[in-house]
Amino acid sequence: MADPDLPTACEPRIVGAEWDAVGIPRSVGLLALDILGARSGAVIEDGTALYWLLPAGSAEGWGTANTRALSAGATLAVPPARRTVGPGPHWRICPGDDRLLTPAAALRAAVEDASGQTGGQPAPNFSGGRAVL
Repeated sequence: MADPDLPTACEPRIVGAEWDAVGIPRSVGLLALDILGARSGAVIEDGTALYWLLPAGSAEGWGTANTRALSAGATLAVPPARRTVGPGPHWRICPGDDRLLTPAAALRAAVEDASGQTGGQPAPNFSGGRAVL
């Protein structure tokens, strides 16, 4: 029987068809999540970064500091629906019928506010975390 906590239990999903994704270093991402509150959709965490799912096409030209927009065709490791702890990618905020996508403008504003609270310092060598395959 496969261990459900291993990252290999995640499903690689192509970004850009159903949704876009934006990765944010965990330090800034946790603040942004607090700022977003109920406006946040589902969020994947991998230990170093949080990933928000946005409406398809909305991450094009993203360009927000302390973030990494995954371009169309990139692959993101999506955990099983009930995996809420690591190791490996897991849901920080589980998807639901009405809670999958986050409005891009709301996420951008939350990241900008959160970056101001942390002095605008990204995590060292942030490359988008390990959830990107």
